Amino acid sequence: MFELKLLVPQDHVETVSDALEALDALSVSVEDADAHTDAEQALFGEPGMPAPLPGWNRSRINALFGEQVAAKEAADLLTLQDFFVQCSVIAIAPVADQDWVRLTQSQFTPVEITPSFWIVPTWHEPPEQALVSLRLDPGLAFGTGTHPTTRMCLRWVAQRELHGYRVLDYGCGSGILAMAASKFGASNIDAVDIDDAAVQATVANASVNNTPLMAGLPDLANGEYALVMANILATPLKVLAPLLCAHVQIGGDLILAGILSRQSEELKVAYAPYVALRVLDEQEGWVLMGAHKH
Repeated sequence: MFELKLLVPQDHVETVSDALEALDALSVSVEDADAHTDAEQALFGEPGMPAPLPGWNRSRINALFGEQVAAKEAADLLTLQDFFVQCSVIAIAPVADQDWVRLTQSQFTPVEITPSFWIVPTWHEPPEQALVSLRLDPGLAFGTGTHPTTRMCLRWVAQRELHGYRVLDYGCGSGILAMAASKFGASNIDAVDIDDAAVQATVANASVNNTPLMAGLPDLANGEYALVMANILATPLKVLAPLLCAHVQIGGDLILAGILSRQSEELKVAYAPYVALRVLDEQEGWVLMGAHKH
Protein backbone atom coordinates (compact mmCIF):
# COMPACT_ATOMS: atom_id res chain seq x y z
CA MET A 1 0.00 0.00 0.00
CA PHE A 2 1.06 3.57 -0.69
CA GLU A 3 -0.25 6.75 0.92
CA LEU A 4 -0.59 10.00 -1.02
CA LYS A 5 -0.43 12.95 1.39
CA LEU A 6 -1.81 16.33 0.33
CA LEU A 7 -2.05 19.77 1.94
CA VAL A 8 -5.43 21.32 1.12
CA PRO A 9 -7.23 24.51 2.25
CA GLN A 10 -10.63 24.10 3.89
CA ASP A 11 -12.77 25.16 0.92
CA HIS A 12 -11.12 22.58 -1.36
CA VAL A 13 -11.36 19.53 0.92
CA GLU A 14 -14.58 18.13 -0.50
CA THR A 15 -13.57 18.68 -4.13
CA VAL A 16 -10.18 17.03 -3.69
CA SER A 17 -11.65 14.16 -1.66
CA ASP A 18 -14.27 13.50 -4.35
CA ALA A 19 -11.56 13.59 -7.02
CA LEU A 20 -9.46 11.05 -5.10
CA GLU A 21 -12.43 8.69 -4.85
CA ALA A 22 -12.98 9.07 -8.59
CA LEU A 23 -9.31 8.17 -9.06
CA ASP A 24 -9.95 4.87 -7.24
CA ALA A 25 -8.31 5.67 -3.92
CA LEU A 26 -8.91 2.75 -1.55
CA SER A 27 -9.63 5.17 1.28
CA VAL A 28 -9.54 8.91 1.91
CA SER A 29 -9.11 10.56 5.32
CA VAL A 30 -8.84 14.20 6.41
CA GLU A 31 -6.76 15.48 9.33
CA ASP A 32 -5.83 18.85 10.83
CA ALA A 33 -2.44 19.71 9.33
CA ASP A 34 -1.78 21.87 12.41
CA ALA A 35 -2.64 19.19 14.97
CA HIS A 36 -0.54 19.30 18.15
CA THR A 37 0.57 22.87 17.46
CA ASP A 38 -0.67 26.26 18.69
CA ALA A 39 -2.67 26.55 15.47
CA GLU A 40 -4.68 23.36 16.11
CA GLN A 41 -8.39 23.91 15.41
CA ALA A 42 -11.27 22.32 17.35
CA LEU A 43 -13.53 21.45 14.42
CA PHE A 44 -15.97 19.06 16.07
CA GLY A 45 -18.14 20.54 18.82
CA GLU A 46 -20.67 19.15 21.25
CA PRO A 47 -23.90 17.38 20.18
CA GLY A 48 -26.54 19.86 19.12
CA MET A 49 -24.00 22.38 17.86
CA PRO A 50 -23.93 23.41 14.16
CA ALA A 51 -22.59 20.82 11.73
CA PRO A 52 -18.78 20.81 11.45
CA LEU A 53 -17.02 22.35 8.50
CA PRO A 54 -15.76 20.01 5.73
CA GLY A 55 -12.16 20.43 6.85
CA TRP A 56 -9.65 22.43 8.82
CA ASN A 57 -8.12 25.73 7.67
CA ARG A 58 -5.10 23.67 6.66
CA SER A 59 -6.21 20.10 6.08
CA ARG A 60 -4.05 17.09 5.32
CA ILE A 61 -5.74 14.57 3.09
CA ASN A 62 -4.37 11.02 3.14
CA ALA A 63 -5.36 8.72 0.29
CA LEU A 64 -4.40 5.05 0.10
CA PHE A 65 -3.58 3.29 -3.18
CA GLY A 66 -2.64 -0.32 -3.83
CA GLU A 67 0.35 0.55 -6.01
CA GLN A 68 2.90 3.37 -6.01
CA VAL A 69 2.29 4.08 -9.69
CA ALA A 70 -1.43 4.61 -8.98
CA ALA A 71 -0.66 7.08 -6.19
CA LYS A 72 1.78 8.98 -8.45
CA GLU A 73 -0.70 9.07 -11.34
CA ALA A 74 -3.36 10.45 -8.99
CA ALA A 75 -0.96 13.14 -7.76
CA ASP A 76 0.02 14.06 -11.32
CA LEU A 77 -3.61 14.31 -12.44
CA LEU A 78 -4.62 16.40 -9.43
CA THR A 79 -1.83 18.93 -9.97
CA LEU A 80 -3.18 19.62 -13.47
CA GLN A 81 -6.63 20.61 -12.17
CA ASP A 82 -7.69 24.25 -11.67
CA PHE A 83 -9.08 23.51 -8.20
CA PHE A 84 -5.68 22.21 -7.04
CA VAL A 85 -3.90 25.56 -7.45
CA GLN A 86 -3.90 26.29 -3.68
CA CYS A 87 -3.09 22.68 -2.77
CA SER A 88 0.19 20.79 -2.67
CA VAL A 89 1.53 17.25 -2.62
CA ILE A 90 3.39 16.50 0.62
CA ALA A 91 4.61 12.98 -0.10
CA ILE A 92 3.94 9.51 -1.45
CA ALA A 93 5.02 6.94 1.12
CA PRO A 94 4.68 3.16 1.59
CA VAL A 95 2.30 1.97 4.30
CA ALA A 96 2.82 -1.31 6.19
CA ASP A 97 0.00 -3.83 5.88
CA GLN A 98 -0.91 -3.64 9.55
CA ASP A 99 -1.16 0.14 9.30
CA TRP A 100 -3.43 -0.22 6.25
CA VAL A 101 -5.85 -2.34 8.27
CA ARG A 102 -5.82 0.11 11.16
CA LEU A 103 -6.28 3.13 8.91
CA THR A 104 -9.11 1.50 7.00
CA GLN A 105 -11.00 0.35 10.08
CA SER A 106 -10.66 3.72 11.77
CA GLN A 107 -12.75 5.30 8.98
CA PHE A 108 -15.69 2.93 9.33
CA THR A 109 -17.65 3.30 12.56
CA PRO A 110 -21.31 2.35 13.18
CA VAL A 111 -23.66 4.31 10.92
CA GLU A 112 -27.01 5.49 12.28
CA ILE A 113 -29.88 5.04 9.81
CA THR A 114 -32.62 5.68 12.36
CA PRO A 115 -32.18 5.93 16.14
CA SER A 116 -32.89 2.18 16.39
CA PHE A 117 -31.39 0.90 13.09
CA TRP A 118 -27.61 0.89 12.58
CA ILE A 119 -25.03 -0.47 10.14
CA VAL A 120 -22.17 -1.89 12.22
CA PRO A 121 -18.71 -3.09 11.06
CA THR A 122 -17.73 -6.46 12.51
CA TRP A 123 -14.94 -4.90 14.58
CA HIS A 124 -17.47 -2.74 16.50
CA GLU A 125 -20.17 -3.65 18.99
CA PRO A 126 -23.68 -2.41 18.07
CA PRO A 127 -24.74 0.70 20.00
CA GLU A 128 -27.10 0.03 22.91
CA GLN A 129 -29.96 1.78 21.14
CA ALA A 130 -29.64 -0.41 18.04
CA LEU A 131 -32.74 -2.61 18.09
CA VAL A 132 -32.00 -3.66 14.49
CA SER A 133 -28.52 -3.80 12.99
CA LEU A 134 -26.68 -5.10 9.96
CA ARG A 135 -23.07 -6.31 10.14
CA LEU A 136 -21.28 -5.00 7.08
CA ASP A 137 -17.60 -4.40 6.40
CA PRO A 138 -16.27 -2.25 3.55
CA GLY A 139 -15.49 -4.48 0.59
CA LEU A 140 -15.32 -4.59 -3.18
CA ALA A 141 -18.98 -3.82 -3.82
CA PHE A 142 -20.72 -0.48 -3.36
CA GLY A 143 -23.00 -0.05 -0.39
CA THR A 144 -21.86 0.20 3.23
CA GLY A 145 -24.48 2.66 4.44
CA THR A 146 -22.15 5.65 4.47
CA HIS A 147 -23.27 7.24 1.18
CA PRO A 148 -26.39 9.46 1.22
CA THR A 149 -28.09 7.41 -1.51
CA THR A 150 -27.78 4.21 0.55
CA ARG A 151 -28.79 5.89 3.80
CA MET A 152 -31.95 7.33 2.24
CA CYS A 153 -32.96 3.92 0.86
CA LEU A 154 -32.32 2.26 4.21
CA ARG A 155 -34.27 4.92 6.08
CA TRP A 156 -37.23 4.41 3.73
CA VAL A 157 -37.13 0.64 4.30
CA ALA A 158 -36.85 1.07 8.09
CA GLN A 159 -40.05 3.10 8.14
CA ARG A 160 -42.11 0.39 6.42
CA GLU A 161 -43.76 -2.84 7.46
CA LEU A 162 -42.60 -5.35 4.84
CA HIS A 163 -44.02 -8.61 6.20
CA GLY A 164 -45.19 -10.77 3.31
CA TYR A 165 -43.47 -8.58 0.71
CA ARG A 166 -41.72 -10.00 -2.33
CA VAL A 167 -38.72 -7.69 -2.88
CA LEU A 168 -36.26 -7.09 -5.73
CA ASP A 169 -32.95 -5.29 -5.09
CA TYR A 170 -31.69 -4.47 -8.60
CA GLY A 171 -27.99 -3.59 -8.64
CA CYS A 172 -27.51 -5.02 -5.17
CA GLY A 173 -23.81 -4.21 -4.64
CA SER A 174 -23.10 -5.42 -1.12
CA GLY A 175 -26.70 -6.60 -0.69
CA ILE A 176 -27.37 -3.99 1.97
CA LEU A 177 -30.86 -3.01 0.75
CA ALA A 178 -31.96 -6.62 0.32
CA MET A 179 -30.70 -7.49 3.81
CA ALA A 180 -32.47 -4.46 5.29
CA ALA A 181 -35.71 -5.60 3.65
CA SER A 182 -35.23 -8.99 5.31
CA LYS A 183 -34.59 -7.37 8.71
CA PHE A 184 -37.87 -5.47 8.37
CA GLY A 185 -40.02 -8.44 7.50
CA ALA A 186 -39.72 -9.31 3.82
CA SER A 187 -39.32 -13.05 3.29
CA ASN A 188 -39.06 -13.50 -0.48
CA ILE A 189 -36.12 -11.42 -1.68
CA ASP A 190 -34.14 -11.45 -4.92
CA ALA A 191 -30.89 -9.46 -5.12
CA VAL A 192 -29.31 -9.09 -8.56
CA ASP A 193 -26.25 -7.39 -10.02
CA ILE A 194 -24.27 -7.49 -13.28
CA ASP A 195 -21.03 -7.87 -11.25
CA ASP A 196 -20.15 -11.37 -10.03
CA ALA A 197 -18.14 -9.86 -7.17
CA ALA A 198 -21.24 -8.02 -5.97
CA VAL A 199 -23.28 -11.23 -6.08
CA GLN A 200 -20.62 -13.06 -4.06
CA ALA A 201 -20.44 -10.19 -1.56
CA THR A 202 -24.22 -10.25 -1.16
CA VAL A 203 -24.25 -13.99 -0.50
CA ALA A 204 -21.47 -13.67 2.08
CA ASN A 205 -23.04 -10.67 3.81
CA ALA A 206 -26.47 -12.30 3.92
CA SER A 207 -24.98 -15.35 5.60
CA VAL A 208 -23.29 -13.22 8.28
CA ASN A 209 -26.53 -11.34 8.95
CA ASN A 210 -28.85 -14.36 8.82
CA THR A 211 -31.00 -12.63 6.20
CA PRO A 212 -32.34 -15.23 3.75
CA LEU A 213 -32.33 -14.10 0.12
CA MET A 214 -31.52 -15.24 -3.40
CA ALA A 215 -28.61 -13.50 -5.14
CA GLY A 216 -27.56 -13.76 -8.77
CA LEU A 217 -27.18 -12.07 -12.12
CA PRO A 218 -30.09 -9.95 -13.47
CA ASP A 219 -31.85 -12.89 -15.11
CA LEU A 220 -32.65 -14.15 -11.61
CA ALA A 221 -35.32 -11.44 -11.37
CA ASN A 222 -38.66 -12.80 -12.52
CA GLY A 223 -42.29 -11.80 -12.31
CA GLU A 224 -43.68 -9.01 -10.18
CA TYR A 225 -42.66 -7.71 -6.75
CA ALA A 226 -44.36 -5.66 -4.05
CA LEU A 227 -41.17 -3.60 -3.75
CA VAL A 228 -38.46 -2.94 -6.33
CA MET A 229 -35.36 -0.98 -5.27
CA ALA A 230 -32.51 0.21 -7.47
CA ASN A 231 -29.66 2.30 -6.09
CA ILE A 232 -27.51 2.75 -9.19
CA LEU A 233 -27.01 6.02 -11.13
CA ALA A 234 -29.33 8.23 -13.16
CA THR A 235 -28.25 7.14 -16.66
CA PRO A 236 -28.70 3.37 -16.19
CA LEU A 237 -31.89 4.03 -14.23
CA LYS A 238 -33.34 5.81 -17.27
CA VAL A 239 -32.40 2.92 -19.55
CA LEU A 240 -33.87 0.42 -17.09
CA ALA A 241 -37.20 2.26 -16.69
CA PRO A 242 -39.40 -0.22 -18.65
CA LEU A 243 -37.71 -3.27 -17.12
CA LEU A 244 -37.89 -2.06 -13.50
CA CYS A 245 -41.48 -0.86 -13.80
CA ALA A 246 -42.54 -4.17 -15.35
CA HIS A 247 -41.30 -5.91 -12.20
CA VAL A 248 -43.51 -3.77 -9.91
CA GLN A 249 -46.89 -5.29 -9.17
CA ILE A 250 -50.07 -3.21 -9.15
CA GLY A 251 -50.19 -1.63 -5.71
CA GLY A 252 -46.43 -2.06 -5.32
CA ASP A 253 -43.66 0.47 -4.78
CA LEU A 254 -40.63 1.48 -6.84
CA ILE A 255 -37.70 3.10 -5.02
CA LEU A 256 -34.81 4.66 -6.97
CA ALA A 257 -31.54 6.22 -5.75
CA GLY A 258 -28.17 7.28 -7.10
CA ILE A 259 -29.81 10.42 -8.51
CA LEU A 260 -28.48 13.95 -8.15
CA SER A 261 -31.05 16.61 -7.24
CA ARG A 262 -30.62 18.28 -10.64
CA GLN A 263 -31.42 14.97 -12.39
CA SER A 264 -34.83 14.43 -10.78
CA GLU A 265 -36.85 16.02 -13.57
CA GLU A 266 -35.24 13.91 -16.30
CA LEU A 267 -35.97 10.77 -14.25
CA LYS A 268 -39.61 11.82 -13.92
CA VAL A 269 -39.81 12.17 -17.71
CA ALA A 270 -38.14 8.79 -18.34
CA TYR A 271 -40.57 6.98 -16.01
CA ALA A 272 -43.71 8.96 -16.91
CA PRO A 273 -45.02 6.31 -19.37
CA TYR A 274 -45.06 3.77 -16.54
CA VAL A 275 -45.35 5.46 -13.12
CA ALA A 276 -45.41 8.95 -11.59
CA LEU A 277 -42.07 9.39 -9.85
CA ARG A 278 -41.68 11.93 -7.07
CA VAL A 279 -38.88 12.99 -4.75
CA LEU A 280 -39.24 11.30 -1.36
CA ASP A 281 -36.06 12.45 0.37
CA GLU A 282 -33.01 14.62 -0.27
CA GLN A 283 -29.58 14.64 1.31
CA GLU A 284 -26.28 16.28 0.37
CA GLY A 285 -27.33 16.96 -3.22
CA TRP A 286 -28.78 13.47 -3.80
CA VAL A 287 -32.46 12.53 -3.97
CA LEU A 288 -34.50 9.42 -3.27
CA MET A 289 -37.33 8.98 -5.76
CA GLY A 290 -40.28 6.65 -5.62
CA ALA A 291 -43.63 5.76 -7.10
CA HIS A 292 -46.67 3.68 -6.16
CA LYS A 293 -47.91 1.68 -9.14
CA HIS A 294 -51.66 1.99 -9.77
